[in-house]
Amino acid sequence: MAATKSPYDLSALTIMPGWIDTHVHLDWHFDENHKIADRSKDSPASLVLYAAENAWMTLQGGFTTVQSVGSSTDKDVRDRINQGSLPGPRVLTSYRQIQGTNGNPEALRALVRKTKADGADLIKLFATQGLGSGGAQSMTQDQLDAVCGEAKAQKMRAIVHAISDAGAKAAVLAGCTSIEHGVFIKDDTLALMAQRGTYFDPNLLVLHNYLDLRNQFNFTPQVLDTLAKALDPAANTLRMARNAHVMVVFGTDAVAGAHGRNAEEFIYRVKDGGEKPMDALMSATSIAAASLGMGDTIGSIAPGYEADLVATLGNPIEDITAVRRVQFVMKGGRVYKNVK
Repeated sequence: MAATKSPYDLSALTIMPGWIDTHVHLDWHFDENHKIADRSKDSPASLVLYAAENAWMTLQGGFTTVQSVGSSTDKDVRDRINQGSLPGPRVLTSYRQIQGTNGNPEALRALVRKTKADGADLIKLFATQGLGSGGAQSMTQDQLDAVCGEAKAQKMRAIVHAISDAGAKAAVLAGCTSIEHGVFIKDDTLALMAQRGTYFDPNLLVLHNYLDLRNQFNFTPQVLDTLAKALDPAANTLRMARNAHVMVVFGTDAVAGAHGRNAEEFIYRVKDGGEKPMDALMSATSIAAASLGMGDTIGSIAPGYEADLVATLGNPIEDITAVRRVQFVMKGGRVYKNVK
């Protein structure tokens, strides 16, 4: 029997597995005045619409799976996408973010169980303050042990916002799955991460996004200065992680202004962080898939895997900026973009 000819001619393009962004915030958006929105004042219906819009832009940018970490809004968007009634990438959600102020270890264990019952796919927690606030450790070791230990008991992954080395190391010792940001991680903590199989997600795009769109965010001059001074340390930590053989995944921390531009992270990692283009691409495909516990279904082009494909005009291995020229996107065998 003759083979069936594909209706899509991709012979002039470079084909890859659909890209995976392990750290986004789908409902972050700008308001009608093009300023960062106060989401606490948005209606739930409005937030869902913003998240759906951002999900669509992300899919059009070549990302067929995302992990959105921090909003209950994600659940409705995830479920409608899974039902096939809303176009978007495959969504995993943490439903909420867990902080040290949420209580003692026993209260935190209960919150992990509640988060799972609420429909979350993973746990997101803060081991430190934000970069603009200094990044100091904000959870005790006992609290981190409780959250990540209970997550493991519930068969859930736990990814950790950690800016300082102390916070990151405490999270690694607690058995958490992935360290996010890690701007000031030191060599011994990276060595511990490599030894324990802890993933690392440096999130370079978010810093550039904040600085490039500074007039649309509400940062003080002091915070903007802190963000600008973090660019070089963040890129250097990525180099250090590669040298330490840490498993690096692809996440952008995409907030307002970054959705649909997630692929810029590839360019920052190669040009600023010194990554090899192939390493950057693998961090957004097979390695990211493994970090999500989905390495046997997405992240590769092989029999039995989801038919997730992205094709670019130009070869990103030769010119990393080709990731900006996405011409074709297929998710689960369905085509969502095909530039003729």
